[in-house]
Amino acid sequence: MRKLFMLPIAWLLALSIQAQVPTDTVKTEGYKFTVVKKNPITSIKNQASSGTCWSFSGIAFLESELIKAGKGQLDLSEMYIVRRNYEDKAQKYVRLSGNLNFAQGGSFEDVVGTLNEYGLLPEESYAGLNYGEAKHKHGELENVLTAYVKAVIENKNKTLSTAWYNGFKGILDAYLGVLPTTVTVGGKALTPQAYAQSLGLKAENYVSLTSFTHHPFYSQFAIEVPDNWRWAQSYNLPLDEFIQTIDNALENGYTVLWGSDVSETGFTRNGIGVIPDENATENIGSDQANWLGLSQAEKTNALRKKIEEGPVKERIIDQSIRQKGYDNYETTDDHGMQIYGIAKDQNGTKYYMVKNSWGETGKYKGFWYVSETFVRYKTMNVTINKNALPKEIKKKLNIQ
Repeated sequence: MRKLFMLPIAWLLALSIQAQVPTDTVKTEGYKFTVVKKNPITSIKNQASSGTCWSFSGIAFLESELIKAGKGQLDLSEMYIVRRNYEDKAQKYVRLSGNLNFAQGGSFEDVVGTLNEYGLLPEESYAGLNYGEAKHKHGELENVLTAYVKAVIENKNKTLSTAWYNGFKGILDAYLGVLPTTVTVGGKALTPQAYAQSLGLKAENYVSLTSFTHHPFYSQFAIEVPDNWRWAQSYNLPLDEFIQTIDNALENGYTVLWGSDVSETGFTRNGIGVIPDENATENIGSDQANWLGLSQAEKTNALRKKIEEGPVKERIIDQSIRQKGYDNYETTDDHGMQIYGIAKDQNGTKYYMVKNSWGETGKYKGFWYVSETFVRYKTMNVTINKNALPKEIKKKLNIQ
């Protein structure tokens, strides 16, 4: 009987609470995306506890290149690329007496720029799991390798030994596995270099693009971020032409390698990437005085909740705002992903469809929808097939 008595009370309380809801609050319907263009990709992979997004996204990009070229769906080894780049990074670190970023991070150049020199291997030939783990877990490996190269440059023998580099490779052999010299394809033994050539993948087919004002447009420069340890060059485009180039690639069946800052409030762990306008009434409600009284942490939590509910009003991003974010260390080279399509939400706002490398996580099982506004603001650089460049931009950059 007590339970039956409580029901009408609860109903009356609900009515009372509902009457107190401000008139500007409406029930949201969540995100509803309509695909505009979608290009073929391979399955979601998981970098797990390793800072190797640059390799996972780079390999995903090359796998899509192979699909477009009619080579079918292949599963290529990310850890082969990681292994070869660790070797190069160690030599450069020692040569520069430690004045270089030595960590798990890297750039897209470490994948596409090394195609001719190092080639590729299938995943089945080199999984890089030789240390008792089922998934990639590189914390111990990074610590061991870092301690080793620091000991080398300390140089207590006054001259470098002839053994240090073989010793370094020995650590990589122990953790990631000994490198195979050949892979058998169709009954034929191929070196990793010959394997990449047989797939038609060449470093000269790809270009890196960016958009910043501290270097002249239509020139090349090495983006000044720690993970660009190879000092790879990127072509510099005005922001609108930069976005035009991304769209042109996608519309013509190519995918895009995307380097971005994902530490923003608007990049959720549930598959959405937006840049919310903190001052828009749509986002903060009509009680602006109450909003201004919140701490930054409270504002961040409120915005995150709003983003999860559905589309939000975003900031307007231009070239100067983008540059300011970079100059003030607000935009950093956090993460590499693959853009493979374009979609629109129920309001007609354009989003890019993104393949991540965090496994089948979040609402969209490993995929993200990232607004054009986010890409305008937080992109560090992209890498594309040079055949995906618009003709007029290709001419401006003097690319053949």
